[in-house]
Amino acid sequence: MTTTPEEFFAKDLMEQSPPSPPVFLDIPQKPSRSSEGRHNIPDNMMLPHISRMLFEDDDVDDKLSDDPALLQVQQPFAQILSSPGSNDLLQDGSREETALDLVLSKSNEVEQAFLKGMQEAYKILPKDNNFRRDNLVNQIFIKSSSHSGAKKRYNRDDHQEEVRTSKAVMTMKKVEDNNVNEILDEMMSQAFGTCNRGMDKLRIMMENKNRKCSGRKASRNDVIDVRALLISCAEAVAANDYMGAHELLKKIKKHASETGDATQRLAQCFTKGLEARLLGARGQIWQRQMAECPSIEDFLKAYKLYFTTCCFNKVAFIFSTKTIMQAMIGKRRLHIVDYGMHFGFQWADLLRLLGTREGSLPEVKITAIGPPKRKSCPAGQIEEIGRRFRQCAHEFGLPSFKFHAIMKKWEDVCIKTDMNINADEVLVVNDLYSFSALMDESIFFDDPSPRDIVLNNIKKMRPDVFIQSISNFSVGSSFLSRFREMLFYHMAIFDTLDATIPRESKYRLVLEQVVLGSYALNAIAFEGVDLVERPEKYRQWQARNQRVGLKQLPLKAGIIEAVKDEVMKNYHKDFFICEDGKWLLQGWMGRVLFAHSTWVAEDAYSG
Repeated sequence: MTTTPEEFFAKDLMEQSPPSPPVFLDIPQKPSRSSEGRHNIPDNMMLPHISRMLFEDDDVDDKLSDDPALLQVQQPFAQILSSPGSNDLLQDGSREETALDLVLSKSNEVEQAFLKGMQEAYKILPKDNNFRRDNLVNQIFIKSSSHSGAKKRYNRDDHQEEVRTSKAVMTMKKVEDNNVNEILDEMMSQAFGTCNRGMDKLRIMMENKNRKCSGRKASRNDVIDVRALLISCAEAVAANDYMGAHELLKKIKKHASETGDATQRLAQCFTKGLEARLLGARGQIWQRQMAECPSIEDFLKAYKLYFTTCCFNKVAFIFSTKTIMQAMIGKRRLHIVDYGMHFGFQWADLLRLLGTREGSLPEVKITAIGPPKRKSCPAGQIEEIGRRFRQCAHEFGLPSFKFHAIMKKWEDVCIKTDMNINADEVLVVNDLYSFSALMDESIFFDDPSPRDIVLNNIKKMRPDVFIQSISNFSVGSSFLSRFREMLFYHMAIFDTLDATIPRESKYRLVLEQVVLGSYALNAIAFEGVDLVERPEKYRQWQARNQRVGLKQLPLKAGIIEAVKDEVMKNYHKDFFICEDGKWLLQGWMGRVLFAHSTWVAEDAYSG
């Protein structure tokens, strides 16, 4: 089973350790354009060969560096470097000719050639450079002396260097941990306020660059060609036309760039998936993608940037928060069952609002049902999120707060033994874009799908409200239909980022090429049980929910007005909010990207 980028970061979130280097030693780095002609060599043959060559090179370097014969050859050059004349040559340009003549007069032919090379190298170095011949001399004489009986002192120096390096790493880890904690605390305590301040700064920056018109028009002219090329390449891959697919990939890569416009960035993202599927190297390329993930600090900053510039998550937060606040009118006990428990930023804001309401303050309990893949997120990490919730509840003056984590497969959760539901509490079940990670009928065929089992469990809980937020696209029944859906959906997302975030932003790159890129890579390169996400459109979810016995609630006019007002005042004009039946829809330039609705058990609905 593959690992999502969110699961990868969830592990680091609570451990808060500096990012580890890639552990997949047999995985090559990103191929260069010059390697495009070697596609006929299978990866399972190339990877061990490359790995063996790398290890052999290391062995050769070690053997050569300790060879007494080589050290003997190095000695004359070390002596030249240690002479006063060579020091003048390297450090004082005004005495360059005099120093060189002095040293050359005392050198043999080979040594003279060496010094002339030093002279040429010095000409291209800045005059105030920090290069000292002592470094090279020390390296040579340390090796030489280690072979003549002075190895003990060298080992002591080496140990001291390791101690210094260890201290430096610990200092860097402490700094990163502090930065991560500051970001988490800020998002927990004042997410909306932070968001509004960030929007003002970015809006000014984008207006000054005047990129909204000129940059996006160029992208629109280019998107037609690249989109057609991507679809043609996917068709060639589906038809096993390897030669045709390789030729199309070459053309696409000419229009692909991590730092270009929206279309170029999308092409860079999608070519990875196409190439992985074409080469049959899905596992290796996926592992390499995960190994190249940024630090948790960079990931949180990228999330914060997305939250600031795109209204999608903020609309979801407002929708769920106001829905719960209305359900809590006149009530004093609240129980939230949260499937998927991401960072939980919306619950921190809800706790703040509950702490400021008039009258008696409510008792609150949150049951967090961890990610659908149990091994990816140990209970201790979810409990760390709970600890932050407890701190927030205490700061906001709530009289009682309880947090409970359930680490099971979602379809195995038992209502009676796991949920601890009380009759006198307002029960809210929440799904924030999480149910698309559940398996569906395409995997289980005759057996009930985990997706339907979970929805049936929610109906049996008889919640006061089930709040559902979904990503509005479908993976379809074939690779080609899934590819087209992914292409059009991601094109809209990349376009929103291009209109709202400067192209040179480091954290925009994290959003596009790591977070969105990982999901795109998985959806394009993998099949069956290895697909991380299986989203459905909102009409499909409506039919599925009704089939298991859930009834959709009408939208509240006050909530809709609050959401529309927020988007109109604070976000780009091409974001939109609309309604379709009992669904709240949001998207970009006419394309519906996300949808929100509320449900109850059909037999519990009283109108």
